[in-house]
Amino acid sequence: QVQLVESGGGLVQAGGSLRLSCVTSGRTFGNYAMGWFRQAPGKDREFVSSISWSGGSTAYADSVKGRFTISRDNAKNTVYLQMNSLKPEDTAVYYCAAGRRIYSSPTYNDKEYGYWGQGTQVTVSS
Repeated sequence: QVQLVESGGGLVQAGGSLRLSCVTSGRTFGNYAMGWFRQAPGKDREFVSSISWSGGSTAYADSVKGRFTISRDNAKNTVYLQMNSLKPEDTAVYYCAAGRRIYSSPTYNDKEYGYWGQGTQVTVSS
């Protein structure tokens, strides 16, 4: 059974930083793309960032480009999201997701992800 567990969320002031982590178990982590999505209260879930199975390719939503960095450590079965220069509009529950297809490229399409974590709350105060 594939499991994803996020951590690292919390409360931070605008301009601050947080690093989210997502540990995966239950399959060969390094063979699949990984992604981060977020959902703010009253809004639809939206794509944040994605990274290919090898880590060689990444993708970002325009709203976070230049502020967030996704990375992965396949030896630790972990994907990270470094979030800098946080803004109040970044407040949301952040979800980690694992790709469906082996050796996949980064994608913003949530239908390409077959497994999801439980989410971690990020709150940015102004």
